[in-house]
Amino acid sequence: MSLEQFRSDARSWLEENCPESLRTSGGYTAGGRKATYPNPDTKVWLDLMAARGWTAPTWPMEYSGGGLSPDELRVLEDEMSRINAPAPLGGHGLTMIGPAILEFGTSDQCMEHLPRIVRGEIRWCQGYSEPGAGSDLASLQCRADEDGDDYIINGSKIWTSGANEADWIFCLVRTDFDAPKHQGISFVVLDMESPGVTVSPIELISGSSEFCQTFFDNVRVPKRQRIGNPGEGWTVGKRLLQYERSSIGGRGGTRQKTRTIDEIAKDYCGANNGKIARADIRDRIVLQNIDDAAYQLTIRRSFEEAASNAAPSFLSSFFKYYGTEQNMRRQDLMMDILGSQGLGWAGEGFSGFERGSTRGWLRSKANSIEGGTSEVQLNIIAKRVLGLPD
Repeated sequence: MSLEQFRSDARSWLEENCPESLRTSGGYTAGGRKATYPNPDTKVWLDLMAARGWTAPTWPMEYSGGGLSPDELRVLEDEMSRINAPAPLGGHGLTMIGPAILEFGTSDQCMEHLPRIVRGEIRWCQGYSEPGAGSDLASLQCRADEDGDDYIINGSKIWTSGANEADWIFCLVRTDFDAPKHQGISFVVLDMESPGVTVSPIELISGSSEFCQTFFDNVRVPKRQRIGNPGEGWTVGKRLLQYERSSIGGRGGTRQKTRTIDEIAKDYCGANNGKIARADIRDRIVLQNIDDAAYQLTIRRSFEEAASNAAPSFLSSFFKYYGTEQNMRRQDLMMDILGSQGLGWAGEGFSGFERGSTRGWLRSKANSIEGGTSEVQLNIIAKRVLGLPD
């Protein structure tokens, strides 16, 4: 099929099937066994897109993906953006563990996990950091001891985003305490309903409990749920972090159009002859928009230069660093635009948008830490991209 024919077919299908209610207000879902759908159209859209494999457009069709080429993916994203169609599914399954299983998993593991991710049936969380192993992740102590065909896992993970809503978790665990610390780690996946798994939410400054601590008390996990060979978990884990950082930085997926920061500024700062009244805010918005556009073009160029199935390179650290710093600048600008209306937390006098913006600004402070700190990303860029000496 020619690219022109694919565009025509995709446009017609999207126009016919994307629910009107989602073209204005979205309807994001990470799926999973515990998912709820306040807008029923969100589930309808998920099921329709999953049936075509377009929740994971470039994954192989044998694993329920769309099998699209990079050029076809760009066409699909363009056509979704044209009608303001939201992404049907998000979460760690699509952006992190799914690509890692595709790269390192067996065909049986791909068949077991990937179709369920595509259909939004399983929501995943990440078990990496521990109370004593953050930036020095390789010092982790969560252990997996062999017991016949199983591992017995004991220990805990912290900052496990969405663990209280997740169905499965992917973990780095120590399987060899005698090997050098980077070589004694294995990568396993397990059901969060396994006996011995407990989750404790951690309340953030923004008032939410997105992050959790997860405890493992003699949790039995079949060895067939290990991804990759024993002791090679660090290799799998590092690659998954590159997928994560590419996702955090903004590469991949369609983003629904919402009210622009220019429009918001006119509401809160006033307008003269159609222009934002405050010159300082105008200047900052122009710079923000220029940086946003340049960044998205850089992401797109990088994607076009990559081979169709190439894993992300160390440039993912650049995307993660710049994308998160740019988002924090955007949140700071929003607070300056809102002025005293950006001080709302609860109660009357503040709209839902204003309270959400305040909490979003507070939440953004974690951007420079999660997925690898900005300092760590700069070190990776210096060593792996620029080739600077240690």
